[in-house]
Parts: sequence; structure tokens; C-alpha cells
Amino acid sequence: MEDLPESIAAADSLAVLESLLGYRFRDQQWLIRALTHRSFVNEQGEEYRHNESLEFLGDSVLGFLVSARIFQRFPDLSEGDLSKLKAYLVSAVNLVHLAERIKLGEFLRLSRGEEKTGGRMKKAILVDSYEAILGAIYLDGGVEAASEFLERELGQIFERPDLRQLTYGDFKSALQEHLHNLSYPEPIYRVVGEIGPDHKKTFVVEVIIQDRVVAQASGKSKKEAQQAAAQQALERLM
Repeated sequence: MEDLPESIAAADSLAVLESLLGYRFRDQQWLIRALTHRSFVNEQGEEYRHNESLEFLGDSVLGFLVSARIFQRFPDLSEGDLSKLKAYLVSAVNLVHLAERIKLGEFLRLSRGEEKTGGRMKKAILVDSYEAILGAIYLDGGVEAASEFLERELGQIFERPDLRQLTYGDFKSALQEHLHNLSYPEPIYRVVGEIGPDHKKTFVVEVIIQDRVVAQASGKSKKEAQQAAAQQALERLM
């Protein structure tokens, strides 16, 4: 079969992505920009616009909408517990899963060099592009469209009865899975400090990967401190 002209192939690709997103853009230029990495602009020329400002906007929209949703779901939780839930839901670990679910890497516009070095699978690029898409949806359809998109993406997680436990159960597992994919050994967690009286103690934990301290965090229990350290380690590794 003869190859399709580039313009037709690109339009078809955008339609496929819109179907995966569950949102049809009024102005597809927003979507195209959300998919355009800085490396592509550096290679092709300044007539193109990259997605970094859209990523900045999408990050803010994500934080606002997730905060509002978990407040509605758990109106009696303390500010600290709400912050932990938000940290999990907007974490790079969670966003990477969402980006991979819609095969976002396949639709990105990258430079040839970035393409050769596996840019379509790089976690940081996927996270930034996913947030850029949320920013594009917000600009194209308003806050309601962005909210409906996130509800489709995160709805099942929002309604899980054990949602409150996710902040204490997933980061260690996610870190271990990530290290396994990199063929690294399992992380080691080491308590390096205990602060305060026995009835109100704060634990300080380091996470060690390949004999190197990657992150350090504190918590009201060893488990909480380990989870916080694992989260920091994931963010740095990605």
C-alpha cells in the first residue's frame, strides 16, 4: 500500500489520540503543541512551539482539580492527610502509568536525536507531555472539560475504598518495580534518626540504591518515613 501523505497521516494520528483521551479538540493546534517537545523545535526551527508552557499550566490545573476532588471525597481529613493524597495522585509515578495507558509516547514530536535515545519511553518526557495535554484541554474546552477528562482518568482511583492507604502502600512497590525494570538491586531502607519523645517520635529514613543514598525523609512512623523516602527516590530517578 502506498504511504499516506504526511498531513493526512498526522490528522489520522491526532484522531486516534483524541479517541484515547475521550476528548475532541475544537482547535487541534493546542493538542499538536502539547505533543511537541523542545528538542523538536530546536531541530526544526522556531516557527514551531514546544509544550513547556502548557506543561506549566497543566501542572497547576492538575493540582487544583485533584485538590478539589479529594476534598469533596474526604471533607473531614486533615490538611496533612489531604496533602499526602494529593502528592500520590499527582506524582510522576501515577502520571507515567496514565500516560502509558494511552500510549502517549507514540504520538510525541521529538528530534531525531531524542528519538534515538528512547525519548518516547522517558518518564520525565511522558509526565511533562501528559500535563501539557491537560493544559491544552483546559485552554480548548475550559475547566469543565479538564475536570471531566481527569474524572475519566482518575475516577476509579478516587472511588477506591482504600484510597487513604495508597500514600502508604504504593511508593515502595513502585520504586521496587522501577528498579527492577532498570536491572538494579532492591532498595535498602535505613533508619538514621529518631527525634522526639516516645509518644511523639519522628523517624528519619534513608533509601539506599547501589550503595548510594538517593533520598532521605521523615515520618511519624518508620513506614510513613520509608514511603516518603521512596517517593523522593522515584522523583529523582525519573
